[in-house]
Amino acid sequence: MYNSILVPVDGSEFSEKAVKEAAKLAHALGSKLLLFHAAAQHLPPLVEGMSATTRPKERAMARKEIEDWAQAVLGAAAKKAKLSNGNVEQHFEISNSPYEAIIQAAKKHKCDLIVMASHGRRGVSGVLLGSETQKVLTHSLVPVLVVR
Repeated sequence: MYNSILVPVDGSEFSEKAVKEAAKLAHALGSKLLLFHAAAQHLPPLVEGMSATTRPKERAMARKEIEDWAQAVLGAAAKKAKLSNGNVEQHFEISNSPYEAIIQAAKKHKCDLIVMASHGRRGVSGVLLGSETQKVLTHSLVPVLVVR
């Protein structure tokens, strides 16, 4: 049925619920579980007086912080997954468009299901803030299971 399940994680309690549900499903089906984190690219702004030679150093430091955070989020999610078959992979991508990174990861890793959390925003806040889950639901060709 589902051979490979992608679970986007962001370190929130909502994504923790999605990991637990996806792990139960993966265990029952003998599926591979792919934990995925879409990390936003945040570079420090150019500061007056900063030379062109220090900018690459700033970029390298920012990238290292992003990678460290992504590994921490993925590591915590992997501990929550507790799959007995050990069939858990972890990947992250630096992207300013998380929903696009999630869809691309599902395609790249040939996942046949995406399990995501919903923050449950309704009304004006849901419309104004948008939702990565809603964007994935709208644009993904891969089935999406939403966990609340």
